[in-house]
Amino acid sequence: MHLDLGCGDHKHINFFGIDKVDAPGVDLLCDIDSGIPLPDNTVEFVMASRSLPYVTDLPAVLSDIYRICSHKAIVCVLAPYAHHFRHVSNPYLKHKFDEYTPRYFTNSFLQPPGGQVCPPVPDYNNEKVPYDFRLIRMEFFYEPPYSTTLYEQDELDMLQYVQPNLISEIMYHFVVLKQEIPVKEWHRICHQSYFEPDRVSSLRLQTPLPEVPAESTVPDDTTTNNSPLPTPEKSKVTPKKKPKSSR
Repeated sequence: MHLDLGCGDHKHINFFGIDKVDAPGVDLLCDIDSGIPLPDNTVEFVMASRSLPYVTDLPAVLSDIYRICSHKAIVCVLAPYAHHFRHVSNPYLKHKFDEYTPRYFTNSFLQPPGGQVCPPVPDYNNEKVPYDFRLIRMEFFYEPPYSTTLYEQDELDMLQYVQPNLISEIMYHFVVLKQEIPVKEWHRICHQSYFEPDRVSSLRLQTPLPEVPAESTVPDDTTTNNSPLPTPEKSKVTPKKKPKSSR
């Protein structure tokens, strides 16, 4: 089953839609804060597009999503980026999402190869969670004028830590793990293509996409099949000087 949580009247094609407000396309009228009335291990893909920030008890909802998902199911989350004044002032947003969030969704975080980096939070991440959502992809959607080719990705990475209102929304893809898998299989999952929210194409605009290494970079089974995946360090960035405009 492919599940669209909080689908509203924009349910994704061939998805089973759940929402607490009745609308065209909603298959099951349900407040997910009260539990998702689906059997265990029956969902292969969960689309949560702009819905999780509005729930009351996020850990409880995540626990229920984990329960209904099968092993190696995929969960896609699109959410407003935490460090944006427009979202900070929204009284209906109950939870914040940023590049640190995926570390709170698992007890065994692994940094996906390539793409955006989730910085460590060693002093505040001591709580053990009853679910395992492993990040396989993360993408930022930038505000104009930052969503143009005027900025290199290195420059955007630096601005992210000093400039609010830079990023509008953030998207994650997670794989649900109910038992450990070999590192090579985790690499393979990271490199596959998955469903995205329909509205992502308009958000992406000219946002530079991070480069993802080719699948040929996946280590051989004989050396890493049961080895923990090393977490790559974020490379030191040297700011690029912009050319002076001529008048």
